[in-house]
Amino acid sequence: MPDVAEILIPLALDTAYSYVVPEGLRLAEGDVVQVPLGPRETVGVVWGLSHSPGGSNLRPVTGRVDVAPLSEPLRRLVDWIARYTLAPKGSALALVLRLPDEAAARETARVAVRVSGKPPARRTAARDKVLAAAGDGALHGKSALAKRAGVSLGVVDGLIDDGALEAVAVEPEPVAPPPDPDHPRVPLSEAQEAAAALLMPTAAIPLDPSSAGPLPLAERGRGGGGSESSAPVPSEPSPPPAPPRKGEERPIADRRDHSGQFSSLTPTLSRTEAGAGRGAGAGAVLLEGVTGSGKTEVYFEAVAHCVRAGRQALILMPEIALTAQFLDRFAARFGVRPAAWHSGIGGKRRERLRAAVAAGEALVVVGARSALFLPFRNLGLIVVDEEHEAAYKQEDGVHYHARDMAVVRGRLEGCPVVLASATPSIETRVNAERGRYRHVRLPERFGGRRLPDITAIDMRLDGPERGRFLSPPLINAIKANLAAGEQALLFLNRRGYAPLTLCRACGHRYRCRNCSTWLVEHRFRKALVCHQCGYAEPRPQACTECGTFDNLTPCGPGVERIAEEVSELFPDRRVIVLSSDFPGGAERLRMELEAVAAGECDIVVGTQLVAKGHNFPHLTLVGVLDADIGLTSGDPRAAERTFQLLQQVTGRAGRGERPGRALVQTYQPTHPVIAALLSGDAERFYAEEVMAREAAGLPPFGRLAALVVSAAEREAAEAHGQALARAAEPPPGVMVLGPAEAPLALVRGRYRFRLLVKTERNIDLQGYLRHWLARAPKPRGNLRVAVDVDPQSFL
Repeated sequence: MPDVAEILIPLALDTAYSYVVPEGLRLAEGDVVQVPLGPRETVGVVWGLSHSPGGSNLRPVTGRVDVAPLSEPLRRLVDWIARYTLAPKGSALALVLRLPDEAAARETARVAVRVSGKPPARRTAARDKVLAAAGDGALHGKSALAKRAGVSLGVVDGLIDDGALEAVAVEPEPVAPPPDPDHPRVPLSEAQEAAAALLMPTAAIPLDPSSAGPLPLAERGRGGGGSESSAPVPSEPSPPPAPPRKGEERPIADRRDHSGQFSSLTPTLSRTEAGAGRGAGAGAVLLEGVTGSGKTEVYFEAVAHCVRAGRQALILMPEIALTAQFLDRFAARFGVRPAAWHSGIGGKRRERLRAAVAAGEALVVVGARSALFLPFRNLGLIVVDEEHEAAYKQEDGVHYHARDMAVVRGRLEGCPVVLASATPSIETRVNAERGRYRHVRLPERFGGRRLPDITAIDMRLDGPERGRFLSPPLINAIKANLAAGEQALLFLNRRGYAPLTLCRACGHRYRCRNCSTWLVEHRFRKALVCHQCGYAEPRPQACTECGTFDNLTPCGPGVERIAEEVSELFPDRRVIVLSSDFPGGAERLRMELEAVAAGECDIVVGTQLVAKGHNFPHLTLVGVLDADIGLTSGDPRAAERTFQLLQQVTGRAGRGERPGRALVQTYQPTHPVIAALLSGDAERFYAEEVMAREAAGLPPFGRLAALVVSAAEREAAEAHGQALARAAEPPPGVMVLGPAEAPLALVRGRYRFRLLVKTERNIDLQGYLRHWLARAPKPRGNLRVAVDVDPQSFL
């Protein structure tokens, strides 16, 4: 029996600690244990076991914690994340190990009461109220019964002691009732059935984890490694296939008719997939379908196939706001709601759900990115919905991308991964075109419905009245839409009332005291709010700089200001504002979304929250208030993200029986993003974007890593950034840029400088970063250096 255990502790530690295993305690790798750490006790995971007769000076393991051990695939995932992101291994473990008290999650039987029929020994007015409230003979929770009767809990307890109420132990309802894969469902279209058939074998055939191929690029030499067929490292896709030679027929997936739509009525596989004859169960698959094509219903069939096989499925969503409507769609297909995992669920339910996942009882889980790290007992399928979403990137702590980690976990678990999107990321597209991912397309909307007609409004020619933001053509379109009894959506990707508040007397602008950002006016909250740190202050009546009254003016529009303008233009119409930061939280948002879907409002004003996944059958007009937001940023993905967002939001129109249209207000109608949106030629836009990325050596054809230096003093942050730059010594194929002050130079009271590392695709980026940081000066005091491999944000 091994007598020394290497224990990994979920703290910012790079290595496991050695402890002696007491006699009589049998441990295995993956066991969760309690160990001493300094003067206190903490938990950790057995990462290794060995014989070491000289370990008598080590502190002993206190004992095993009665929770499910971490599986080998999860432990390998922790190792992978630490190597790839350069995060301490203990920090990576903290993503996976969640303990407040998992053992207590199993002790969940509660006590309910009912009338026994025996009269109480003593009658009082309070007791009579309780008996009257409980007189229906049904079971009641003690606290609920006391509240219903308007008495204290002690009155209920007294009736139990007298025998007038009978206490009954009630097992709680299962945290995740089993879904019925054969529940009656709405028939799929021919194209959906064909696409589902391509996905379902994927969910049925497990992969052999031993054949998963190489893991992080950092562990490989410059010559690569692994076969062409091994699943890709997320940020290391191969170049796209060369265009066809003269006289060579293009693949069916690329053929178009004169309207710009795919001419095939059935889903297609990419050329590489058809030619290579890869196994149906292998790796990841991109499920690409236009808005309204029914991608969700298609991958539901893969989930059903997985459940029939007795395996578990995970569906990741980019934002928790999506799940309320999604849960109802799931229930319509499977008869019950899936288990939902997100930050809003309470502690006890969270523990019960985690235990149910570990026991294999929760067959389908839908959740935000952290659900990826749940301890599934028998994971058979991962679906990443809206895989292109930037919200999948964790921007603090361990900088991981949930989409990429899902692909890795799928490989380690031996299960397939479905990446679903109407507007796939360029990284995923290149992987699919190269044949590393299978590619299934749904080129047409469900039921033969047309995609919306999209028209640009040139704001240089048809601009709004002074002080207004809706142009005359858009106002006229809304009037016509309302006259026809149809809904309109006005989209502006800017929360609040106005992004800046200015004093007209002295020019003072209200800035956050903790960040280098303007305070955003939120008129519903009557406050000025920082969208970076959350700082808020009441909107003043007088300028705090010069003291004059009635001179504060809002500059620019947010959704609240647009809603105000719409209400003035259409005072008799019901307007709903959909934004993630409105009072009332998820419950209010759910009610508002249901009202829109039911046709109980006339005009919707919303942020990007409305652009993703929602189905509003009565909505036929979309107006984009400012299509140019985001086009001028320095982000290399700015054009791609703007195109994705605009295509998603215009795709909300015409999903019901009536056709839809979209009007896009822009000052740049000839910009490539706007031109591609108007023409409907997404393929050309992506082809040009891929060519530009490849020419510039940007991802996925090169690699990037950001180092963000921060400190409480600006001089200290800048000096440490310069010291890092001096120690860089980049080899051929590596370029180090900076340090430069970050666009958001001050966040939460910390000054920030950025360095950017740009390498060729075959460079061992992580290996170079480790070597650089090992010889560079170490941060002291309040200095911090955050490493972000494959950065998604450049702020």
